[in-house]
Amino acid sequence: MEDIIKDNLEKKSLKKEDIKDNLEEKSLEKEENYVVSQSSKSEFYLNAQKYWEKIPATVNGMLGGLGYINALDIQGSNYFLRELKIKDASRTCALDCGAGIGRVSKNLLMPLFAKVDLVEQDQAFAQKAREYCVKDSGAVLGYPNRLGEIYNIGLQDFQPDVNKYNLVWSQWVLGHLTDVDLLLLFVRIRQSLIAGGHFVIKENITSSRQVEKDDEDSSVARPLKMYETFLKQAGFRIVKITQQKNFPKGLYPVYMIASRPQQKN
Repeated sequence: MEDIIKDNLEKKSLKKEDIKDNLEEKSLEKEENYVVSQSSKSEFYLNAQKYWEKIPATVNGMLGGLGYINALDIQGSNYFLRELKIKDASRTCALDCGAGIGRVSKNLLMPLFAKVDLVEQDQAFAQKAREYCVKDSGAVLGYPNRLGEIYNIGLQDFQPDVNKYNLVWSQWVLGHLTDVDLLLLFVRIRQSLIAGGHFVIKENITSSRQVEKDDEDSSVARPLKMYETFLKQAGFRIVKITQQKNFPKGLYPVYMIASRPQQKN
């Protein structure tokens, strides 16, 4: 079944409805757990856009008022990347998905990669990123020579270049995508990776093993199994899964999942 899905996703003529019909995993069968496909102009996407338009373009804003966890978050992500043992020669270009003002780009990716591209739907955040990523702020250096392209577009519509990135990092944004758009994005990301490249997800994970909706920001939190399933269906193999440590109590568990494209037989 997964081979059929993978083959179908390579066809440009594939419709979103075809993918929905093929999602047979038991964890996705229950209707209440399924986030149906919707266009970029749907209420689901428009409500999220309206929510973020009201959020200040600051680190504290990007972290939902929990700016004090920034250092812990970057520390955990940095350790996770070190564990992947990415060689220096494979640190030419990275992509930050749902980049906001460039918090992850500046603090995590730019110290490690020669060029970092950003994808961010909110125009104010994207504009702030051009300033934030290149200027020094306290002890944190700016990286004017490492800022690449900033794509001001939603991930559901983003079409990355093929065979460009050593690393694609996606953090706290995938809950804003429907299941179908998520799977399609994963396929495009796989195609954007160069040989030996990694795709890393860092997301809230539900403990209930159910999809949990947040109407305030028009997003969902998914169970870990769901991400594992979608990655496998999109042609990835998972190489490492780690839970973020030392976050405050009361938050969703946060997991980092690293994957690489499956090798063709």
